[in-house]
Amino acid sequence: MDTAELLDVLSPEGLRLLDSLPPWSASDDVVASVAALRRQGHSPSLVAAVLSQSRLRAKAVTKFGDFASRMLFTEAGLEQATRLPVAARHAGRYRTAGLGSVADLGCGIGGDALALAALELDVLAVDRDEVTAAVASYNLAPWASSRVVHGDAATVDVGDVQGVFLDPARRTAGHGTTRRLADPADWSPSLDVAFGWAERLPTGVKLGPGVDRELLPADAECQWISVDREVVEVGVWFGPLARPGVGRAALVVGTHGAAELTAPADSDDVEVGDLGEYLYEPDGAVIRARLIGDLARRLGARTLSRDIAWLTSDEAVETPFAQVFRVVETFPLDEKTLKRELRTRGIGRLEIKKRGVDVDPAAFRKRLSLQGTHAATLVLTRVAGRHTALLCERV
Repeated sequence: MDTAELLDVLSPEGLRLLDSLPPWSASDDVVASVAALRRQGHSPSLVAAVLSQSRLRAKAVTKFGDFASRMLFTEAGLEQATRLPVAARHAGRYRTAGLGSVADLGCGIGGDALALAALELDVLAVDRDEVTAAVASYNLAPWASSRVVHGDAATVDVGDVQGVFLDPARRTAGHGTTRRLADPADWSPSLDVAFGWAERLPTGVKLGPGVDRELLPADAECQWISVDREVVEVGVWFGPLARPGVGRAALVVGTHGAAELTAPADSDDVEVGDLGEYLYEPDGAVIRARLIGDLARRLGARTLSRDIAWLTSDEAVETPFAQVFRVVETFPLDEKTLKRELRTRGIGRLEIKKRGVDVDPAAFRKRLSLQGTHAATLVLTRVAGRHTALLCERV
């Protein structure tokens, strides 16, 4: 979205037209929709702008739920925005710490600022991109306690706010297709600037889950979060926003609700043991937080092979922190053998998981020439150091 497109959408005609459109569907005939709106007398630029927003609103439902239908978005802003249930947890830390005002520096389209304002905190939201700041202003308009400023998060005057939240932009500038920036010094604000705020105020920093762990401060609480088994972020919390005695945390959010593993630091691994009847694939948040050893002890499980995140046990234990499989059969990782065995069992639908082996699952599945009506899971990994294929079924 550029400035002209934003002005089209924000015009009285644009907002009325956008809110009058039926919910976007991928099966819609876009050409017919454009033609119908043009026959109503709307300009080509306005039609393009409102249809783009309608599509983004539909896409945003997975992150913002019902709120999406009254928000505006940019393509890049939506991609980088915090899911509302996660943003609510961020905001809850500030309220629990007794803070009454927060500066959201690098606010994007305003997802985290929205959650802060919803808890009746005074919010100063700042973004260096003019269009993005305008979109955030629209999204935060229902909350009188919020204020949006077009400015640089590294230099803006935050006044007397009591806490700071930062989500450094880790991609190149723009509202559409962007490129990821590998060097933390190139982020906006840079990682040094973001962590530097912790020397002055209670601070929270949202980072990508794959950030180099060597960059994470030893004196902060680092919480990896997964939503529906996708690891979405690591939150780095300082001062009263960090929980006493918690240095590492894995929060798993899904249909079960929310569950969390916490520890003062990375947990020690458990010993490698024999393959049992059941196999556990730890959630990505548990793996990133390096709490696999704590999870193993909770499950009474052992490690399948050193440095590979598979656990095994002789009994199945239900847990939100891992997917559980029953091992049906064990084979050497040999393509011809597997092709024959899968065909004998009539397996036509195969989920392939791999760790510790150099295999392209999609290409491997194609070469197996699957036939049949049954479904199974094939785990390609190492057992006691040997490349092995485990035919499994989900528990």
